[in-house]
Amino acid sequence: MLKLALYLERNISGERVMQPIFATQTASISELKNNPSALIKQSDGESIAILNHNKPVAYLVSTDVFERMMEAMDDMALSQTVSARLNDGQIPIKVTLDDL
Repeated sequence: MLKLALYLERNISGERVMQPIFATQTASISELKNNPSALIKQSDGESIAILNHNKPVAYLVSTDVFERMMEAMDDMALSQTVSARLNDGQIPIKVTLDDL
């Protein structure tokens, strides 16, 4: 993960803490509203942190990045399901792909 910068934010205790921005580029909401196509073009496939009052409120990512993120989350969910089933105490049944 790329950290372009840090910004200050108050945590639930009221303490000021530094938070990372996970993008190589930033743009304001106004820039996004004014010309979203130009932002997408200039990003060259990299993620853009969208800022409001110098705090990230969203990330603009390419379809490739978004699809990879969704695939990774799906893989993680499947892995958790497999782990749960392997540890549920039941005796596994061997099958081949032809059986399916």
